[in-house]
Amino acid sequence: MLADPFKRLRNWNKGDPCTSNWTGISCFNATEEDGYWHVREVLLLDMNLSGTLAPEIGQLSYLKIFDIMWNQMSGTIPKEIGNVKSLELLLLNGNQLSGSLPEELGYLPSLNRLQIDQNGISGSIPKSFGNLNNAKHFHMNNNSLSGEIPVEISNLPNLVHLLLDNNNLTGHLPPELSNMPRLLILQLDNNQFTGSHIPASYANMSKLLKMSLRNCSLQGNIPDLSGIPRLGYLDLSWNNLSGPIPTGRLSSNITTIELAHNSLNGSIPSNFSGLPLLQRLSLSSNRLSGSVPSTTWQNLSFSDNATLVLDFRDNLLSDVSALLNPPANVTIELQGNPVCTNSNRLSISHFCVSQAQRNDEKNSNEQIGCPPHACPTESNFEYVPESPVPCFCAAPIEVGYRLKSPGISSFSPYETYFETYITSGLNLASYQLDIDSYFWEHGPRLRMLLKLFPQFDNHSNTFNLSEVRRIQELFTGWTIHHSDVFGPYELLNFTLKGPYANMVLESPKSGIGMGAILGIILGAGAVIVLLSAIICLLVMKRHTRYHHGISSKHLLSKSPIKVDGVKDFTYEEMVLATNNFSRSTQVGLGGYGRVYKGLLADGTVVAIKRAEEGSLQGQKEFLTELELLSRVHHRNLVSLVGYCDEASEEMLVYEFMPNGTLRDHLRGKSKEPLGFARRLRIALGSARGILYLHNEANPPIFHRDIKASNILLDSKFVAKVADFGLSRLAPVSDLDGSAPDHVSTVVKGTPGYLDPEYFLTHKLTDKSDVYSLGVVFLEILTGMRPISHGKNIVREVNTAYQSGTLSSIIDQQMGSYPSECLDQFMKLALRCCLEDTMARPSMAEVVQELENIWKMTPDCDSTPPDSVSISTGNPSSPASESYNGYGSDHISGVVPNINPR
Repeated sequence: MLADPFKRLRNWNKGDPCTSNWTGISCFNATEEDGYWHVREVLLLDMNLSGTLAPEIGQLSYLKIFDIMWNQMSGTIPKEIGNVKSLELLLLNGNQLSGSLPEELGYLPSLNRLQIDQNGISGSIPKSFGNLNNAKHFHMNNNSLSGEIPVEISNLPNLVHLLLDNNNLTGHLPPELSNMPRLLILQLDNNQFTGSHIPASYANMSKLLKMSLRNCSLQGNIPDLSGIPRLGYLDLSWNNLSGPIPTGRLSSNITTIELAHNSLNGSIPSNFSGLPLLQRLSLSSNRLSGSVPSTTWQNLSFSDNATLVLDFRDNLLSDVSALLNPPANVTIELQGNPVCTNSNRLSISHFCVSQAQRNDEKNSNEQIGCPPHACPTESNFEYVPESPVPCFCAAPIEVGYRLKSPGISSFSPYETYFETYITSGLNLASYQLDIDSYFWEHGPRLRMLLKLFPQFDNHSNTFNLSEVRRIQELFTGWTIHHSDVFGPYELLNFTLKGPYANMVLESPKSGIGMGAILGIILGAGAVIVLLSAIICLLVMKRHTRYHHGISSKHLLSKSPIKVDGVKDFTYEEMVLATNNFSRSTQVGLGGYGRVYKGLLADGTVVAIKRAEEGSLQGQKEFLTELELLSRVHHRNLVSLVGYCDEASEEMLVYEFMPNGTLRDHLRGKSKEPLGFARRLRIALGSARGILYLHNEANPPIFHRDIKASNILLDSKFVAKVADFGLSRLAPVSDLDGSAPDHVSTVVKGTPGYLDPEYFLTHKLTDKSDVYSLGVVFLEILTGMRPISHGKNIVREVNTAYQSGTLSSIIDQQMGSYPSECLDQFMKLALRCCLEDTMARPSMAEVVQELENIWKMTPDCDSTPPDSVSISTGNPSSPASESYNGYGSDHISGVVPNINPR
């Protein structure tokens, strides 16, 4: 029994226990003095831990580092953390925490870094945070914070990074933020500062490197920011800014200028020319007029891998100032300008068509001319790509790494600079680092897989224990020096496998147990020995599943599945694709299980849906979806890449949809609002996919779970229907040609989308899918949820339509729309949702009506869009962080608590 175990702390013994397995790392640094244990550091990175944070954490009164990043912790942040006055690093990002931020956090005098990003934390930012005079890093992005940015934060003398993007903040932008003497990055994207202007005082931020205010509902003029001497990245896109573009010359450090999707007018000024580091200038979707400038790239010296993108699409540009003859490194986009239709110049015609999608990604694994079997890859050894000694075979440490707010929009020209930056920070030779892969994620953020190799001259092909510990401490202690170009980073995982698997980085010198500390941190109960045993079993189980998954593949009683024409992946391939199903790769969660974004060995980006272990529901849906998707193929149905059916694992591998789900876009989780034409195109594509299921699949298929989160969008916003786990085959005709018109089955589906007739009678028909799709159409037009605060979308829209107040419920994010086309679309949606099943249109009629509406819609081709699209799954495209369309949040065999109309 531990008596007052955390009462006194004197010194931090670096030799205290820190263990690692290949899924994550866990460290507890503590010392014993006079019979008391003193805890200094708690590190539980990517350990797949769940539970809540207990108030007793306030007893760790000498704790300096508390790091539980990338786990599954839930509940609230206990206010008792405010008692830990020694705390310097509070790293809670990548969990499922909720509730509000305790005001007590604002009284931690030593706090240097606060990271709560990627949780579900709500409420306002406490004014007490203005007391954190030692704070340098506030990373609070991707939560649900609301209210105004407290002016008190502007008093912080040392803050360098203020990341509050992707929240629900409102009010005005505080002009006082310009008083912060050391602020380098101001990132407030995707908030709702409705009616606010960009304060003129922001032009006085003398240290600022990056200003990102994308999609913040800002209005007014753009202030002249030419006085910010080191500004390298400016994003003011997707706002309501107006007036001309300031003519002051921006900093020579500028790499990215994003002013698209505003109401800017006037001509394109000449101050954009001669910027030596410029990579991207985006002025699309404004009201700019006059000539297309031909001087922007002049006096620039392009290296082999440097590029410049000039995006002037969808403006009022009517002429060119001179001959457009840019070098090959420069891309100009002019589509949607009068100059493309009014000019007879052949010299500009190729600038008026869609450019090929540009990738800024790397997938190595190239062959380097060494004997293919001389390096034991099955033991995690590989050839060091840049080794000074040819064919040096060694075992790397793999590091999942992400730039959270980079000051660039193209990485290729900076790759060598980045390698120097990392290796110097880790005190490694340049050849010891290989950037195995990198790609852009939504944000934009840049994600990488780094491989670190041991030195050749130590006559060993593995790192020794002290080197692994040293490198791990440099990453987890945030001691790698700051980079102006690359901005703040985050450690996603620190993967030790092969010869490093389950490495004990230091033998425990103290008798305090992992379970004891976890018991206090997680509030897991009084029986510490039992808790320790559970943790050990979980770690051993994950380790055993990886190392013995292949050898035990067919030892279970169930027969393995073989499907012709569909790739059968091994469990090991799925592990490698997802960094062992790291929390950082999870993009969805539903009743079936979790969904991960994966990178296959051939560079293909995929979505991997993994059934929860032992889930009978998951197994049934796995078999259903595998059976159906392996034999249906249509441009508007999500494609099945393969599956994994190994031991107790069942996974489905799909093409990755870079633009996420329709639900994400309708809920405002994307930076690009959907206009009417795009919404209509998505509706038409969805209807075509379902029509194929009803009329062309053999036998026909009833989907049974159509909803906005099951409609995925590829890189070109082509709609693809997903999630066939609940689908049922339609009745098959008898020999005499007769067949029932329904399938009798228990009710399954998602509340709000369920056909009332199916709900009451348990009779599933093709018109049940029509009803569900009609609800989706209503969502597309109104942005409303199917059920919200007891209100049903069908009832609400019918009421508004009959009372003549329809315009009051149309989604304002849609922008302008043709009234007649919208009215026809709304009538069709309501017909689909009629209570009388027979009165609803068939899916063929739905498609025909949508095609007619498309022909009526201005600015659309007279021919309905052919949705043929090859989705590359390009990670550089804007991607949603949620892919619930691959997961499922439906009910199963349960009568929903809703009132049918």
